[in-house]
Formats: sequence, structure tokens, C-alpha cells
Amino acid sequence: MSCWYPLQSLLSSMKQACEILTRDPEGGAARIPFETFSFLYSYLASIDGEISETEIKAFLHEIEEKAEKHSGMVLIRHF
Repeated sequence: MSCWYPLQSLLSSMKQACEILTRDPEGGAARIPFETFSFLYSYLASIDGEISETEIKAFLHEIEEKAEKHSGMVLIRHF
């Protein structure tokens, strides 16, 4: 079974979380701290059960590298 659907569903959930948790004004970049993003993503991915721990770590590493270029903040465009 492909991971495409669970991953897309998870990323959609993460986009909504960013939009809810951001302190940016309406219509802004919807940034959230990497620590918050990492916690939520790890939690939701573990509940899903379709995404391996290796895939979770690799994805978060990639996002962290991008966030470091933006003062530790994750932007929706990063994923």
C-alpha cells in the first residue's frame, strides 16, 4: 500500500494546524516554531501508523533545515 494518501492527509492537517496556531496576521505566512511543528507532526504520524519512523525523521530533518533559514519558524511552503 502506498503512503501517498496518509502523507497527503497528514500534510493537510499540518497546514490547518499552522493556520490555527500562527501568530501571523490573517493571510500571512502561517509560521509556527519548528518545535511545535515537529511535536504535532510526530504525534499525528505515529497515530496514523502508515508512515515509518525513518520517514518521519527524514521529513522532520528536511523541514528543520528549512526552518533554520527562517529563525526556526516553519512556513507552509516548506512542506
